[in-house]
Amino acid sequence: MNAVVEIPTVDHDAIRRQAESVACPSAISAAERETLVARIKQLLIAQNAVLVAHYYTDADLQLLADETGGYVSDSLDMARFGHQHPAQTLVVAGVRFMGETAKILNPEKRVLMPTLEAECSLDLSCPAAEFSRFCDAHPDYTVVVYANTSAEVKARADWVVTSSIASKLIKHLTDKGEKIIWGPDKYLGSYVEQQAGADMLIWPGSCIVHEQFKAKELVVLRNKHPDAMVLVHPESPPEIIAQADVVGSTSQLIKAVHDSAAQKFIVATDNGIFYKMKQAAPDKILMEAPNAGIGATCQSCAHCPWMAMNTLQNLATTLEQGSNEIHIDPKIRDKALIPVQRMLDFAAGLN
Repeated sequence: MNAVVEIPTVDHDAIRRQAESVACPSAISAAERETLVARIKQLLIAQNAVLVAHYYTDADLQLLADETGGYVSDSLDMARFGHQHPAQTLVVAGVRFMGETAKILNPEKRVLMPTLEAECSLDLSCPAAEFSRFCDAHPDYTVVVYANTSAEVKARADWVVTSSIASKLIKHLTDKGEKIIWGPDKYLGSYVEQQAGADMLIWPGSCIVHEQFKAKELVVLRNKHPDAMVLVHPESPPEIIAQADVVGSTSQLIKAVHDSAAQKFIVATDNGIFYKMKQAAPDKILMEAPNAGIGATCQSCAHCPWMAMNTLQNLATTLEQGSNEIHIDPKIRDKALIPVQRMLDFAAGLN
């Protein structure tokens, strides 16, 4: 059980309304796509730039990153790849905290994004000032924050963590007798707390995509496809996690599709991941877990509207104009680097 303490509230309805106000990008023709891709490839070379894209972005961007010597992965590996790559400009296709993470690890490089308006509901749910006040009220707690947070929140933390190593890190800290504040994802926090046998104060944030997966409809879909393996990201609610054959990070779920003998998979995470899953196992069948629809047979919409804001059009504009550059106050960056580096060192020790 968590300690009896007042946890701040999060206006989830306001965040969802903000997400719903994001306009869907316009479709483009095959000819337009070809022209844009050719132009972007030229610009990347001319500007000594490399494209890194998140698993949840549009397949066009992931394919372009693959074709140009860039990288497709989660936010941490995107930043780490950029740090190791000789390019002087990193173009980060994703949401804003991912560009910030890249800048934290690569202050000497120019970091651009297709848009700076791409938010993350987890980031929005955890304002730095409110989170800092909560931490200040519990000074004897170790502060662990998920990578899906702003540079300011990272700067207030003792540790940053990704979903792939969260349980191991929390167990490590718990075994040392440390009390933990976790932010901002309540579902991932609860899952990690259970897995690690910890007792944490959990900030009540959530992902607008993962929290919408429907447990009853998932039961129906599983019954229709009893031979399908259910893959779930731990940002999902517990009633979804309870039905999973595999619970894991984006990279772990892709690996499960590749390694498993199963031929069908029901996937409870952002459907942008299907691009890499199909690359890993082109002959296997992938189905979206029911999300925000009426029933299991509906065409669900398991895709982050802010991730969808990254397009070939605004990527080309960014490179042409040098716009949408990420800037972080050096004092914030220096503080944020400490917990990020701790995470990198801990992860390296696991390997």
